[in-house]
Amino acid sequence: MLLFALGFLLVILQPSTGQFPRVCANVQSLRSKECCPSWDGDGSPCGELSNRGSCQNILLSQAPLGPQFPFSGVDDREDWPSVFYNRTCRCEGNFMGFSCGECKFGFSGLNCTERQVKTRRNILQLTTSEKNKFLAYLNLAKNIPSQDYVIATGTYTQMNNGSNPMFRDINVYDLFVWMHYYASRDTLLGGSNVWRDIDFAHEAPGFLPWHRAFLLMWERQIQRITGDENFTIPYWDWRDAENCEVCNDEYMGGRHPTNPNLLSPASIFSSWQVICTRSEEYNSQEALCSATSEGPIRRNPGNNDKSRTPRLPSSADVEFCLSLTQYESGPMDKMANYSFRNTLEGFADPQTAISNPAQSGLHNALHIYMNGSMSQVQGSANDPIFVIHHAFVDSIFERWLRRHRPMLEVYPAANAPIGHNRENYMVPFIPLYRNGEFFKPSRELGYDYEYLQEPAVQSFEDFLTPYLQQARQIWAWLVGAAVFGGIVTAVLTGLIRACQKKKGGTSSEIQPLLTESEDYNNITYQSNF
Repeated sequence: MLLFALGFLLVILQPSTGQFPRVCANVQSLRSKECCPSWDGDGSPCGELSNRGSCQNILLSQAPLGPQFPFSGVDDREDWPSVFYNRTCRCEGNFMGFSCGECKFGFSGLNCTERQVKTRRNILQLTTSEKNKFLAYLNLAKNIPSQDYVIATGTYTQMNNGSNPMFRDINVYDLFVWMHYYASRDTLLGGSNVWRDIDFAHEAPGFLPWHRAFLLMWERQIQRITGDENFTIPYWDWRDAENCEVCNDEYMGGRHPTNPNLLSPASIFSSWQVICTRSEEYNSQEALCSATSEGPIRRNPGNNDKSRTPRLPSSADVEFCLSLTQYESGPMDKMANYSFRNTLEGFADPQTAISNPAQSGLHNALHIYMNGSMSQVQGSANDPIFVIHHAFVDSIFERWLRRHRPMLEVYPAANAPIGHNRENYMVPFIPLYRNGEFFKPSRELGYDYEYLQEPAVQSFEDFLTPYLQQARQIWAWLVGAAVFGGIVTAVLTGLIRACQKKKGGTSSEIQPLLTESEDYNNITYQSNF
């Protein structure tokens, strides 16, 4: 009944974030290279009549790139999204979306003026009903077509420079699987030639901001299709875990009784079909993943290559990683040493921060440990564990941001691998987001993590309450002490005055404590609370 009711909501609530907007996947938009849809609220492009935004030329970063990609003009993702569109909606204020019809992350309300911060929680601490609702939402996303977005099934050249659009529908969950594939796929150089050392979402500075944006968009998509505006992605805290605590039918699916590489038939995820897992086949055919079904989710946690990933990450690994002060270093790729990003991503040793791609630590360790669909980069998002795993990785990123409080300038502005400079737009997101826009504390983007929340500041009344209660218990003693003190003070005052009269005046040696000539500005005050 829950899934049936959620499905009904789709006719009212449409998703708003993804890849190629359906309204721009046509000959006219591709040939004109313009994607400035009308906002439904006033019928004008980008909601211009309502001052939400306007159609503008895309401003591309001119900063130099690193040497990892020695080509130019061979990949549709270069200078994203200029191969497809060079004019898009530029939204004003807190408005966002491909037509400026949405609010920026962290804002809500009719005019997007209401700040909001939602809390992501530990999946193992959800109630049974909360956990079941999350699983139902995942399954709904897998079975509902995206209303606003389509995926490209061919390159711009294969589309005859826009004259022959090649797009197809896709369900909401697989839309994000496809985006993750598209950002990390190889470059097709013609014939059987490909360039593998390229990735717009991994192995470089953008890894953490890209996945932060990805999760926020995924989270909002679920909120839209379910009508549950309070939904947040749960996280799996895998520190010091001895096994996969969520790999059972109560959570993300247990092991198949006869085939250890498949999921238990009792899990709703056992019926899911994966997409975008056959990269070698696509490369040989000079094709893109078309999102056709390629078999069930595969997972065999713990039966991985122990020489590469001997165990799951520990609390000590995480703490060492958090102690690193440099966000990025050296070549800014998987060979970077003493880089927080590279250590958290898992290409550097979590005990020394020295690059060692032959080993898999932290983030990478979880992917390898799952020993299945999660273990191949391009298709890893097929396994729903991907979402709760990356939510926890993002929380570690958040801890680093709060501990070190870096300025935006800490994120590299130039010489990073292609697509990873601070002002580069993230592939393949439309609306457009720059890497640097997500190099900021999560609360500024409208969310927090339950285990990172600071205790609420007490009100002044709450602060005083315990002291007032103690005072009530000893009030009689306090009153008596005050009366006695007053009597003693009066007696002493009388004696002092009597002595002064006998002396007959004030001695010239008696000085005021401070004279008018003393400099008050030189006095240092120190407060300790």
